[in-house]
Amino acid sequence: MDDFWVFGYGSLMWRPGFAHVETRKARLFGYRRALCVHSHVHRGTPDRPGLVLGLDRGGSCIGLAFRVPGDLSGEVIAYLRERELVTNVYLERRLPVRLHGGPVVEALAYVVDRTHPQYAGHLDPEHAALRVSGAVGQSGRNEEYVLNTLAHLKALGIRDHWLEAVAARITDSWPDGAGLSSPPPRP
Repeated sequence: MDDFWVFGYGSLMWRPGFAHVETRKARLFGYRRALCVHSHVHRGTPDRPGLVLGLDRGGSCIGLAFRVPGDLSGEVIAYLRERELVTNVYLERRLPVRLHGGPVVEALAYVVDRTHPQYAGHLDPEHAALRVSGAVGQSGRNEEYVLNTLAHLKALGIRDHWLEAVAARITDSWPDGAGLSSPPPRP
């Protein structure tokens, strides 16, 4: 099998967890990074769900594309399915992405299933911040998830204006900007 590409837009960018031989910035058209998935375990509870990222329809998303050797396809796809398809809120798709300074390639990506009960829908920054603020799950505070994601994006030179607007509303509600001075966790 030939080498293939995987598109990461969230934690896959700084913690891919699979072998790859090349990493390139890439843009996926037709989908945007959004806090559109209710988290009932890692960043919230069933009584007070938080929000985590998904690729939702509309706009475009800058992320990272990873080129995976073809001989590792079975191993890498199995790993990604175990990681991304736990509750089946994401759909596995092969979508065209434009590599920065290069061609369009087909990449494996995980997009949100809009029919899944965990789909939160399209939220404006104000409503997303309200759902994130105060939600806590097994992996910690939902605010930390958003702010760490934004710090990682910034470190990679990637701007996400919508996520920045959500983060601004979250930090405005935190006393003394708590948690803002800590660096993102190491991958």
